[in-house]
Amino acid sequence: MQLVVARIGRAHGIKGEVTVEVRTDEPELRLGPGAVLATEPASAGPLTIESGRVHSGRLLLRFEGVRDRNAAEALRNTLLIAEVDPEELPEDPEEFYDHQLMDLDVVTVDGTEIGRIFEISHLPYQDLLVVKRPDGGEVMIPFVSEFVPEIDLEAQRAVIDPPPGLLDEAEAEIAGSRKAEAEGGRKGDSAGGDDRKGDTAGGREDDSS
Repeated sequence: MQLVVARIGRAHGIKGEVTVEVRTDEPELRLGPGAVLATEPASAGPLTIESGRVHSGRLLLRFEGVRDRNAAEALRNTLLIAEVDPEELPEDPEEFYDHQLMDLDVVTVDGTEIGRIFEISHLPYQDLLVVKRPDGGEVMIPFVSEFVPEIDLEAQRAVIDPPPGLLDEAEAEIAGSRKAEAEGGRKGDSAGGDDRKGDTAGGREDDSS
């Protein structure tokens, strides 16, 4: 199974180093010297990590065969992909791979059904669980222990304690969309026409850290 473990950022210096946006809780394992990674786009790789170091809080990598700034800059925005055994689990019981979280049922601490996880969004400052609601709407839950106190893989369930207003805002947005659609339908009827148009589409962290 393939997992995205990092995204290459801008070139650093003139000797081929690049900054990377880490997307794994195990960078020392996935992004260590000697690691061979597939890429997206595939034409950019595979890439073998020659060396790595931390500079000003950012991980810098150098790849074999990438010797100057131009070559490093050409890799910008490339995704780095590691091959992982699907049975493998993170060492930390509070960490999870994306594939473990996908399709988990989401309920609140009082048992209210919210929906199902269909995407994990990795942002620079935190990860978000993107939850599909039964009515077709979406809600994004920050993946921190304060708001996601329990992940039960055996029961295939994520228990959330969302911040005040988060679910209300999602429901209000859905209600507003439905109202707009209904009003649009009534306007069409009042015109007496039948001109139908196609629809248009508009690693949990501890909060103490």
